[in-house]
Amino acid sequence: MADRFSFDSLNPAQRQAVGALDGPVLILAGAGTGKTRTVTCRIVHMLERKVPPGEILAVTFTNKAANEMRERIGGMVSKKAAGEMTVCTFHSLCVRLLRGGIDKLGYKKNFSICSYSDQVGLMKQLLVRKGGSEEKVKAETVLSAISGAKNKGLDPADLEDDFFAQLAVAYQNELRAQNAVDFDDLLLLGEKVLREHDDVRDHFRQRFTRVTVDEFQDTNALQMKLLQQLVGPPFHVCVVGDDDQSIYGWRGAESANILEFERFFPNPKIIRLEENYRSTHAVLHTANSLIRHNRGRREKVLRSTRKGGDHVRIVAMPGDDEEAEFIAEEILAAKGASRRQWEDFAVLFRTNSQSRKLELALRERKIPYRMIGAQSFYDRREVRDVLAYAQLLAAPDTDVPLLRILNAPNRGIGQTTAVLATDWSREHHESVWQSLCDPAFTATLGTKTRHAIEAFVALIAGAKNRIEIGGENPADALGALLTEIEYRQWIERACKTENERQQRGEGIQMVLDSLRAHAAKGKKLQAFLDDTALASDREDDDIEKKQGATLITLHASKGLEFPVVFLVGLEEGFLPHSRSIAEGTKDEERRLLYVGITRAQDQLTMTYCSSRIKWGQQTGCQASSFIGELDDEFIDHTSYDDIMSAEATEDDLAAFFGDMKAMFGKEG
Repeated sequence: MADRFSFDSLNPAQRQAVGALDGPVLILAGAGTGKTRTVTCRIVHMLERKVPPGEILAVTFTNKAANEMRERIGGMVSKKAAGEMTVCTFHSLCVRLLRGGIDKLGYKKNFSICSYSDQVGLMKQLLVRKGGSEEKVKAETVLSAISGAKNKGLDPADLEDDFFAQLAVAYQNELRAQNAVDFDDLLLLGEKVLREHDDVRDHFRQRFTRVTVDEFQDTNALQMKLLQQLVGPPFHVCVVGDDDQSIYGWRGAESANILEFERFFPNPKIIRLEENYRSTHAVLHTANSLIRHNRGRREKVLRSTRKGGDHVRIVAMPGDDEEAEFIAEEILAAKGASRRQWEDFAVLFRTNSQSRKLELALRERKIPYRMIGAQSFYDRREVRDVLAYAQLLAAPDTDVPLLRILNAPNRGIGQTTAVLATDWSREHHESVWQSLCDPAFTATLGTKTRHAIEAFVALIAGAKNRIEIGGENPADALGALLTEIEYRQWIERACKTENERQQRGEGIQMVLDSLRAHAAKGKKLQAFLDDTALASDREDDDIEKKQGATLITLHASKGLEFPVVFLVGLEEGFLPHSRSIAEGTKDEERRLLYVGITRAQDQLTMTYCSSRIKWGQQTGCQASSFIGELDDEFIDHTSYDDIMSAEATEDDLAAFFGDMKAMFGKEG
């Protein structure tokens, strides 16, 4: 048996949280207060109090967080007990709800999940059909509006923009016709099936008698409704979060869920974790002095368990070139003077555009760095193609994956034929696959195209039969299909470099290996596609897999910590962002800066420029209004010029004494 937790290792507030097992519990966990450890110990305590592991549900926001929590619990109790618990994201919870009950909402049980790139592909088709390509409307913009409406619990058909509303209706009809759902539908339909069907709701309430939700400040209105359907009396629900770190309002997160928790669940116990184990007293004092200015927050004051520490520095910069060079030089000097690793340093910024000059400055000095937020593995072309083929082997009636690879590699079924097939399928109320199999449709085509379609249908049907009738491993059947169509050779022909060719090949292999590992656990092909669709929704790059100093946006930095932090661009218009001033969301920008400050463990430097290149133009900047809100007790205000002249003076002195030594040496 692994090491058990003991109450003695917890501070009084953590102990109280771990012991509060019944009724609604709200744990307000400030930055760096040992939140994950507390939540893990609380779940382990439930098991020790003989709560059956199968009745425990813990919901997190990312797959990575779910995996970490599962591993931590597995390290404290038996692997068997950890395996029987459900630790998952909101979206994968809803897949479980819907695999059991979506038929009650008029869908077939073998629904497929539309990945984001599938959604973009589908919306682009609709824009062409509805004349939106002339209107210069971006598919991503429409999808964002539809998603916003769904997460607020509104009908996208009621969007203010009439053209967007039309597209939203067409988009939903298209998904429905394909028996497909998008990520937002998972939540919408999951909440709907619980709300409208007592038998499903009762089944899941009996199944999950103890529910924990992590990062509760990031939940939106729809997730709150889902939670209320899932948790009935006596309301054994525990939510954990920090309203001061609620920075996803632009994505629909409702800080009201944590601020007004009593409105949703009766008489909750409220426990505050305020002892911070991460940052020095100087950093925390500065963070507390900032967040105090937000109205309507749950009062809490972080206290450091680490006394003293270096003062926080705020450095005025002439421009963004000097800012980037100063930071790169500081990292280089600190690495040389101390025993720090490159990974100890992080540079945080408000927008991605700020990273370009920083990257150049680091490269010039040969400082290794990792950019967090690069292209996701699941957005790579070859990965999307191979997954589209896999989707056809599971359910060929899904149009978006079918249209994606209909002519990839080229097999003589061009765009014109794809449009004809799509139009025919719509007129005859069938899927594109059914149209391709329909002799009445193929008879309308030329001989060459008809033969190409017949060969394609035979190819997919043959591979599908090898899995379903022949019992072949899906990875082998898919691999054989890709070999037969010479997919790898085709994708590699378009590559410009050997490195790109290698990457494409590795991408294909990784999908096949992943599918093989899934099948080895006895999981069906559709379950693999569900897991993959959910994994591709992750917004968290795995930072541990990369090496070097970290360049990262403030939003992506939440939950991370670094010994030495540089926070750049503290200028009005950047932080707070100009949009927030117009929209009245300055409180959220203040929380964003608070999150940035509380990432620093030992040292924090903040910078602002008096001019910056924006849109190719030199633009004057003014210091952020947030700087004036900070208590100066542990802050050193300085400027680039002061630091440079101080360094120059030291160099001059060293040179002077060197000359003196040389002179006296000669005389001696």
